[in-house]
Amino acid sequence: MLKDRRTAAIRVAESLFAAEEAIDTALARAAELNGSMVTARTDAKLSALVGQDAFEVSASAFAALARARCDIVETHRRLSDAKIQVGLRTVAIGDAWPKPPVPETEGVGRHLRVVAKR
Repeated sequence: MLKDRRTAAIRVAESLFAAEEAIDTALARAAELNGSMVTARTDAKLSALVGQDAFEVSASAFAALARARCDIVETHRRLSDAKIQVGLRTVAIGDAWPKPPVPETEGVGRHLRVVAKR
């Protein structure tokens, strides 16, 4: 049973890491696009009005990707919690980099956080 849970957790983790990488790559490419549009317009000595609508839509796409990154990071956090719930607290599952330390008040309700800091 533990082996089945571990195998399932690894499969989910691999999918999560792939999604995180895809979102980060898309963010980088969208940033490059936005930068190249600004540079191209300047290099071509065109009015700021030229391509402004395209720039706005591209900037909006970048913002949506940034929001997607926030959501996938939250998914990661919640899956870490789920790993503990299914009895895999001590099982390391593939993060390439160490996670930042979790504050002592993590998980404490917002209304209790103020009290916890005193």
